[in-house]
Amino acid sequence: MSTASAPLEIGRVALTVNDIGRVGSFYKQALGLAEISNDGETLRLGAANTTLLELRADKNARKRSPKEAGLFHTAFLLPSRADLGAWLLHASESRLQLEGASDHLISEAIYMSDPEGNGIEIYVDRPRSAWKTQNGQIQMATNGLDLNNLAANATAPFTQAPAGTVIGHVHLQTGSVPEAEAFYNGELGFAITTHYPGAAFYGSGGYHHHLATNTWNSRGAGKRDLPSTGLADLEILADAAPLAALRAKLPAALTDPWGTPITLSPKGS
Repeated sequence: MSTASAPLEIGRVALTVNDIGRVGSFYKQALGLAEISNDGETLRLGAANTTLLELRADKNARKRSPKEAGLFHTAFLLPSRADLGAWLLHASESRLQLEGASDHLISEAIYMSDPEGNGIEIYVDRPRSAWKTQNGQIQMATNGLDLNNLAANATAPFTQAPAGTVIGHVHLQTGSVPEAEAFYNGELGFAITTHYPGAAFYGSGGYHHHLATNTWNSRGAGKRDLPSTGLADLEILADAAPLAALRAKLPAALTDPWGTPITLSPKGS
């Protein structure tokens, strides 16, 4: 269920928020993330002492439009199907407002948003042996999810994000899929694993996707007008060899074509 065998994977996601107290409380209560550090301006949340989400307070930041480039959703990968079933029951008991649920063939996913409109996916992977390919691309779909069957797999109440929870992937809104491919595939070296209409998916080490880019709401979007709420920084963890190669060819102050900062970090940092 982990992506840790991939040479490149997602580290932590940083969000700029207007109300750090409200948003922080949401992630603690809704997703069971634990507070790792908090100085009033920056709140780090995660699981098993690993930071997954960093909230940066800026009461004056412009509210991002849903048609801009930036975050589509942050996807939290749980260790097991039993964990996702337990979380679903927790969501129902907590009356969380869900926005969708899908069987993607390679995974089972549930969708929602935080109080400032940042998209969230909570998901579990199917075993890699069940993934299928066609014409060199991993097969994905958006089918209905059997929520009753999923909930029946819960074996214990959900009280906190379990150890082993990671950011499995991050899905981005961009202005152009070809331009996104040129950066995330051509510059960062993530393989293109599949396409949907208006979207491309990228993975490392055979994983179905660590990143996705779409133009469903943001076709033609230009560079982001920062500071604004939403995605503030995306950390990519890399093994030593690819990290050295990327740092040698890319600028230290790295951004994607729409101005989103990208931080390259060594695994284990």
